[in-house]
Amino acid sequence: MLKRSKLLIHICEELVGTLYKNTTLAFCTCVTDDKCGNAKARGDGSEFENEWERLLKPFDFKQLQRSLNKITPYQLNKLLILPLDVPTSLELFLWAGSQTSYCHSFDVYYTLIDKLGAAKEFKIIDQLLLQMKDERVVFKESLFIMIMRHYGRAGLPGQATRILLDMWNTFACEATVKSYNQALDILLAGNCPKIAPNVFYEMLGKGISPSVFTFSRVIQALCIVNEVDSACSLLRDMTKHGCVPNSVIYQILIHALSKSNRVNDALKLLEEMFLMGCIPDVNTFNDITHGLCRADRIHEAAKLVDRMLLRGFTPDAITYGFLMHALCRTGRVDEAKVLLNKAPEQNNVLFNTLINGYVTNGRFDEAKSILNENMLIKGYQPDVYTYNILIRGLCKKGILSSAHEVVNEMSSKGCKPNAITYTTLIDGFSKAGRLQEAYDLVTEMSAKSLSLNIVGYNSLISALSKQGMIQQALEIFGDMSSNGCKPDIFTFNALILGFCKVDKMDEALGTYRDMFLEGVIANTVTYNTLIHAFLRKGKTQEALKLVNDMLFRGCPLDEITYNGLVKALCNDGAIERALGLFEEMMRKGTKPNHVTCNILINGFCRIGKVQNALEFLRDLVHRGLTPDIVTYNSLINGLCNTGRIREAQNLFEKLELEGVCPDTITYNTLILSYCKMRMLDDAYTLFTRGIAVGFIPNNVTWYILVRNFVRKSYVSVTTLT
Repeated sequence: MLKRSKLLIHICEELVGTLYKNTTLAFCTCVTDDKCGNAKARGDGSEFENEWERLLKPFDFKQLQRSLNKITPYQLNKLLILPLDVPTSLELFLWAGSQTSYCHSFDVYYTLIDKLGAAKEFKIIDQLLLQMKDERVVFKESLFIMIMRHYGRAGLPGQATRILLDMWNTFACEATVKSYNQALDILLAGNCPKIAPNVFYEMLGKGISPSVFTFSRVIQALCIVNEVDSACSLLRDMTKHGCVPNSVIYQILIHALSKSNRVNDALKLLEEMFLMGCIPDVNTFNDITHGLCRADRIHEAAKLVDRMLLRGFTPDAITYGFLMHALCRTGRVDEAKVLLNKAPEQNNVLFNTLINGYVTNGRFDEAKSILNENMLIKGYQPDVYTYNILIRGLCKKGILSSAHEVVNEMSSKGCKPNAITYTTLIDGFSKAGRLQEAYDLVTEMSAKSLSLNIVGYNSLISALSKQGMIQQALEIFGDMSSNGCKPDIFTFNALILGFCKVDKMDEALGTYRDMFLEGVIANTVTYNTLIHAFLRKGKTQEALKLVNDMLFRGCPLDEITYNGLVKALCNDGAIERALGLFEEMMRKGTKPNHVTCNILINGFCRIGKVQNALEFLRDLVHRGLTPDIVTYNSLINGLCNTGRIREAQNLFEKLELEGVCPDTITYNTLILSYCKMRMLDDAYTLFTRGIAVGFIPNNVTWYILVRNFVRKSYVSVTTLT
């Protein structure tokens, strides 16, 4: 590099020579000479121009000021276009502005502001805009669009919209659709879709006509915030503003409708799209195919694929993937296999989908066959996802040793197991109660530089808690926190369950309070675990306090909560309060199940209110609930206990008409009642009749019969004697 003193002399000579020898030219001929500019663009270059780029960086303005008398805005602009750094450019700008009878031009401001925007010097830009206003420089829309772009690139979409507002309010520059389109584009790119409609309606309020691009941006913004109906309304409004929707707009709406499970509306738009002469792409068809598959309308999805082929579109691997996944999810795995063979291009994802389908449906051997006889033969190597699916299948079947061997197999084939691989195994061993082997897997993970994730920790804590090993669970919990793994709702629920199992209710409540300090919100499972634990201990009031806390925190009661409370009230003899809870359950839209109804019927029967139980049963049937054998057993037992044995027998006869099969409890209840009433012939008849239809007597049955029939024989012998 030249020494600084020589460089300054060289700059001054060049500048003075250029300024005074030819005032019509800029500082160097390469700036204004098209041939020179073209040479630079071609890369065959101008040594003179490259020299200028090197020389202008260490500008000494005091030396320049002594050497030059005046610089024009045109010449300054040409200098600012050069790759000078920001401080140098600003100093040059200020020096030129200090000349007498000099005014910066719009082009000078534009070039400098562009350079400042690229450097994110937005405060200086604001000052320059105010300076332009003071100097009465005529503003142009292009300047504000450029500034908005820089705000967008800097991740400041809000500032971009501020500039849009300031254009007219502060700087009296009228915005056109171009400015609004730029602002909308920046808002979407900056993840601020909620603001986009406001900008759009402000634009309409100012009488600015939107373009097709404007509508596409606003429609996309509305779809992102799930206001699909509003987006569809805008589609209908386009013609009022002289705009015709294009393929992009239809594709945005079809994607949003399909995602929102409004696939029928998406299909209508597809038809309209064709009528309007817009051509969909394969992604549009895939969106609708996915929507149909999610709704289990697989046959219609397959017909849509046929329609694609008829119209000349080629379904891709994603299309076949959606169909195969839907077939596998609904248990039609063999059909998915046929579809795989029809796919023009098979890949690992499709094979994994099919293998997962067989595994999920409990057909592990066939899944293994797909791997060995199809995937490998066709040259596709199983990846970590393939092996993870197989490991999950083996764990599901309880073949844990084989699942562990798969890890060794994948390693030998160059496929590295990941955290999910080990988490699946740890979960399998933990659920099987083989905790030492689960611990060994954690050690094996660490040796391979893999960290246990939240799922793995939760599996261990849950298994330990279920076995009442709460101290060991707490140790795992401590390791989890020290390793930077944040506990979630499943972690705390497992610990609370563990404390409840070992009857440490104070610790369980303490963990419940700790959840909130960790920023974890208790859910229905949390409350049900605590409520049922208190109910089992007969502490109904403590349970009800938790119910109030549950409601206060906006956590809805479910059927499990209601069932526990109803059962506790029935056990306490408060049947009317229990019935009131049942009615509240119905009012709040929580559908009662058989358990709820059976608890109440049994509660009525236990206190001798069998008639109320029968009326309640009729009400249940009227509401669409079907009683089961437990319901009838409670009623038959209640009738027998109140001496209404003939009514109990009639109810028993009704079981066959209702399609309900009596069980051992039904027969034992009636046989015992017959025996108590000394109706031994009826008891024996019922016994033999039951044997004929498949009733298998248990120890209780034999005890009832032997005890009562032996007693009868003893009484008969005593009488004869």
